[in-house]
Amino acid sequence: MSEVWQAQEAMTRFSELLETSLAEGPQIVTGPGVEKSVLVPIEHWRRLQRITRPKARSRERSPGGVALSAWEPHSLQ
Repeated sequence: MSEVWQAQEAMTRFSELLETSLAEGPQIVTGPGVEKSVLVPIEHWRRLQRITRPKARSRERSPGGVALSAWEPHSLQ
């Protein structure tokens, strides 16, 4: 079951947030009254990637080898 963590609490208690995510699944992190992000176990993330991204689709890659289409950074402000 997803638990909701305020951003400051998530930073302060990151180890607990990580362990809770691994044991219970996705954990939601909020900013001032707004859902900002979700921490999910890596296997959950990989399964979502397989479901949402066809294998035949070619992806452009960054110099570091990370698929550019897989993640777009956003400001946390």
